[in-house]
Amino acid sequence: MTTVLDDLSGFEFEDVMEDVFRNLGYENVRQAARVADEGRDILMEEQVNGRRRAVVVECKHTSTVGRPVVQKLHSAAATFDHDGPTRGMVATTGRFTGPAEEYAEQLRANNDPNPVELLDGDDLREIADEVGLDLYNGRIEILCERTLRPSDPARGVDAPLRDAFGEVENIRPGEVPAATTHATLLPVVRVRAGVDATFETGAGLIHSIDERETFVVVADRDGPRVADSTLQELVDANLARTVELDEGTLGEQFDSHEVRRFGRTQTGYKEWAVDRLRTTHTSTVQYTGDNNVTYTKTCEPSRSDISVQAVDAVYLPRVRAVTSLGDYEYSYTCDVAGPAHRTVENGVRRCVHCGDATDSTYTHCANCGSINCTDHTETERLVGEPVCTGCAVTGQFFFSTKHFYDETNREQFREQYEAMPVYERAMENPPLVAGVVVATLLAVLLFLSGVGVL
Repeated sequence: MTTVLDDLSGFEFEDVMEDVFRNLGYENVRQAARVADEGRDILMEEQVNGRRRAVVVECKHTSTVGRPVVQKLHSAAATFDHDGPTRGMVATTGRFTGPAEEYAEQLRANNDPNPVELLDGDDLREIADEVGLDLYNGRIEILCERTLRPSDPARGVDAPLRDAFGEVENIRPGEVPAATTHATLLPVVRVRAGVDATFETGAGLIHSIDERETFVVVADRDGPRVADSTLQELVDANLARTVELDEGTLGEQFDSHEVRRFGRTQTGYKEWAVDRLRTTHTSTVQYTGDNNVTYTKTCEPSRSDISVQAVDAVYLPRVRAVTSLGDYEYSYTCDVAGPAHRTVENGVRRCVHCGDATDSTYTHCANCGSINCTDHTETERLVGEPVCTGCAVTGQFFFSTKHFYDETNREQFREQYEAMPVYERAMENPPLVAGVVVATLLAVLLFLSGVGVL
């Protein structure tokens, strides 16, 4: 671990410390502008006895830090513009000299209103272990141990699949065979950030931004992607009800599972979020100068205008359940958070013959196991149950096409048909009978009209 810290540049060390402090629970953690000597202070806040206290941090990527650095930071903390108490902190990858430690101890012993805390390389490694972070290639790799609940314990892991079958006519969810389930734990992060920027010219203030944003990012190795609104709602509503990630338990719940790694480090997602916010909040404004001339200016927030308060990592269970009915296999995929879920793919409420997923009614064919839209569903003439056009055999009865499960049913009905009286046979084709009746009536009316009766 020492080698990793030593290999960092000054800027990388400051990036790491910003993320470490944020994970320790400090609020409004942000960095000041970079200066020529590669030093960059970190500013943050903490709650102490109901009051908000500012913390001014100096990061020193050196082998030793002496008393002058601590004295300088003490002065910076004492003069920092903050409506409330302020303290200082020096963090180094190396160690502090004896005089530096003595000065900090003297401040504490005298109850100085602006004490200075010292964190050396050993302290930093212990802190990283405490908050479950790993210093990886100079950055903080996300080691997430929490997941949204992968199932509703009251209903089982395949409950969403069974619910989907509940939307199909003439099949009850309890009749659906047991499903094979696979869970993929997708890495996601929820970013909370703020943008505070002002843009001025000689004409004065022309534009300002003061926004707070929260958004969810799918964080696998395919690259960061902002989640859609339904996924964000699912994560936001359930982030406070996560459970420990236990692969042994997952193995008991699902037939198979995989846990995908986060594609970037925590710092990487923070920087990506900053770049995104800079882009989304860039706007072009027009203003009138003192000379009454209209000017156009592109106002783009700087990186220092954006503060990332939190990068909360969690796993999102995506569950795929598959079952078979007759000759067909059906799947249902959803993102799960306990009883709540978000449909990703519904392979149940869809016609197997045309792929239509927009019909208002879908019917199950018990003959072959298919699910069909109204255009591909008929009534089996012998038993009166739905049959799909894909598996049905047909026969002509009184010039009307009838559908049957198989040839045996067709021949059985043919025997019944042959034994029917003529009027019953005619009812196998009501439209034809109705047409004949109407035509007969018209002919009668025409005849009566022709002979002068009407």
